Amino acid sequence: MLELVKRNIHMNRWKNQVNTQITLDDDFIVPDTMSDIEQVILDSGEIQMEPAKVSSEKLIVRGKLDFHVLYRKEEGGLQTLGGLIPFEETINVPGLEEKDYVSVGWQLEDLAASVINSRKLSIKAIVTLEVKVETLFDAEAAVELGNLSDGGSGEPQIETRKKEMDVAAIALRRKDTHRVKEELTLSGSKPAIDRLLWTEMRLNGVTTRPLDGKVYLEGALLVFVVYEGEGEGDSIQWIEESIPFSGEVEMQGAVEEMIPAIGLRLIYKNIEEKPDYDGEMRQLDVDAVIELDIRLYEEQELEVLSDLYATNREITMETGEAHFDRILTHNSGKSKIADKIELGTDQRILQICHSSGTVKLDNVEAGENVLVMDGVLEVKLLYLTADDSRPVQSVTELLPFHYEAEAMGITKDSIWYLESGVEQLTAIMAGGDTVEIRAVIMLDMLILQPVTQQVIIRAETAPLDTQKLQQMPGVVGYLVQEDDSLWDIAKRFHTTVDNIMATNNLASEVLKPGDSLILVKEITRE
Repeated sequence: MLELVKRNIHMNRWKNQVNTQITLDDDFIVPDTMSDIEQVILDSGEIQMEPAKVSSEKLIVRGKLDFHVLYRKEEGGLQTLGGLIPFEETINVPGLEEKDYVSVGWQLEDLAASVINSRKLSIKAIVTLEVKVETLFDAEAAVELGNLSDGGSGEPQIETRKKEMDVAAIALRRKDTHRVKEELTLSGSKPAIDRLLWTEMRLNGVTTRPLDGKVYLEGALLVFVVYEGEGEGDSIQWIEESIPFSGEVEMQGAVEEMIPAIGLRLIYKNIEEKPDYDGEMRQLDVDAVIELDIRLYEEQELEVLSDLYATNREITMETGEAHFDRILTHNSGKSKIADKIELGTDQRILQICHSSGTVKLDNVEAGENVLVMDGVLEVKLLYLTADDSRPVQSVTELLPFHYEAEAMGITKDSIWYLESGVEQLTAIMAGGDTVEIRAVIMLDMLILQPVTQQVIIRAETAPLDTQKLQQMPGVVGYLVQEDDSLWDIAKRFHTTVDNIMATNNLASEVLKPGDSLILVKEITRE
């Protein structure tokens, strides 16, 4: 048996993806310590996931919807109510094994908080759970011959052909966190804080890249706070700040040349008021934890054995399929949105207080050399009106977008890792109750193409079939056929590529149909 030198490539293969929707519906009683509800102003929700349990091609997912509602009190002013709605879902995932890497993402498709009566709220939500199953494995391929001695007399005179492949090997796969802590101080024109009513925190324009031994990230944390001003007769105040941050996450084994596919999300966010040096509540402590779901790939040029034969032996080969990934593209794109919407209110709008946007991808599919993305930008607006009884109002609008990213060679079997976010968002009054919205959606993508190659698994030698060889003519005139290669011709007529080129004074291995060749049988004695 011939000794083959093999090489392992550490791969990360996407086995399956299953999406399912669950509907959450619950009623909440307003606590006795809180005021009656007149109108819901804002609502928001986050999904808190527990570790998923794998059980015989099934995944048991548990979590909670953490919701908050900002409402107008019947006696005037604003108040916030929050609560949790637990859920459990069993999801069928064909092919799922305990050793697989499972990630569960979520998207809050719809959240609606409505007033049943002054002491009861209805909370309804549709949550899409995205289960992605990956498996780590080593793809093995023969790259060269080892010891050529087969125990017989002499050594096999072997001709080898190799093929070059670009392979995307997974170098690092793990999760880590980065913490952002900042202190904000109210401007002198703002009253001190009597009570926080509403807080929001979002990531904006975050980019990541690998460095030697670490992963670097930078971006901004958008913070929005609504509060009651101290000593101002329950006046509603708000502040909006963009907190830039940058940092490094230690990542042993990372190198700058690696190609990242890194998911980001806020898993903890907290804003608390605290007194300044004069004892006034004029400062805010901002605390956030960003989870990084890290994949780092290495592009490797792999040269594998694709064929071999011997001039003084018979060789039988066993081949098999090896599955690899190659990188089609890794880039970022931007989709711009510009639209005007009518708020549909009879009240005179004084000012847009706050705007926030969430990207929701409805459909992503491979087109002809492009990745096609369709979705909506969900925009929430908080605004002031001239109605003293209802001075603060909000509205939610859905703005569709379409984007096509060039990806030469993409197919329906391609794998893509896609991160989306809002890079810019502005909302300004354009007269009457019309608001002009401009936004830039950032789309970061890594697209891999699965490739299946025939590789040599094992090869054995046997004594030369001299009778068969003697039946072959010593010299042959050959007319080159369509799709012929020098290698195929040399192997078929028991000679070598070098011999054919020397005999026919060929300057290169390029052949054209109809070329005439003189082929001389080569016999290497043992």
